[in-house]
Amino acid sequence: MAHELTTEQLIARGRDAYARNAYLAALEDFQEVVRRAPRFADVHNLMGLCLSLTGRPEAAVEAFDRAVEVNPNYVEAHLNRAITLNELGRLDEARDSFQRAADADEDRSGGRFPSTVAARLANQHAELGDLYLQAGSLADAEEQYRRACAIRPRFLDIRNKLARTLIDLGRAEDGVEELRAILEMNPAFTAARANLGLALYRAGDLDAAQAEWERCLAQQPGNAQVSGYLGMLQRRRDVPRAD
Repeated sequence: MAHELTTEQLIARGRDAYARNAYLAALEDFQEVVRRAPRFADVHNLMGLCLSLTGRPEAAVEAFDRAVEVNPNYVEAHLNRAITLNELGRLDEARDSFQRAADADEDRSGGRFPSTVAARLANQHAELGDLYLQAGSLADAEEQYRRACAIRPRFLDIRNKLARTLIDLGRAEDGVEELRAILEMNPAFTAARANLGLALYRAGDLDAAQAEWERCLAQQPGNAQVSGYLGMLQRRRDVPRAD
């Protein structure tokens, strides 16, 4: 008879599977953990990431809900919840979750401003960046996004805007660096992964771009933008080389 793994062993095995991108295997272990011990906020958060990465964003939000119910000050779970809600188009809920993340981060930030003020300042810099972007002034948009990120570096949606602006400025390598940092914090952030594919494409690494876009479609099978990117890539490969 096989020896049953302890809860700690299941968590370790799940984390290992997650690190190897074996999200379904990790999810199975984490689900068993929360069945036995439902008060592990970290495990609920990891479940949410696994669910998002396997194309189940609504279930992911529910897992993040449980994580912040167990630990209301769990900044990363609030942020992961906000990003997933944003991608689902539930924008008011996403903004509320970003604010909750900022409030929860107050004791951890060590910044110049109180948490609520810092969040408002970051969002206002980002909104100004959006206006500059609409006016076609990419350099000014970059400056405002950088100011926002300096105040709230965990606001990954703003960092994603910064990365996309870097790509549009022709600085694809800088965009790749920023987007890899974003995805290290939240690998389920599909919009950032789509932008990483675009940055790699602009940098000339077509195979890596294709791999990232295919991962996006595995997370969101109906993502029309990513399907368009893959079509663009295929057309580029189909163009005959000049002799």
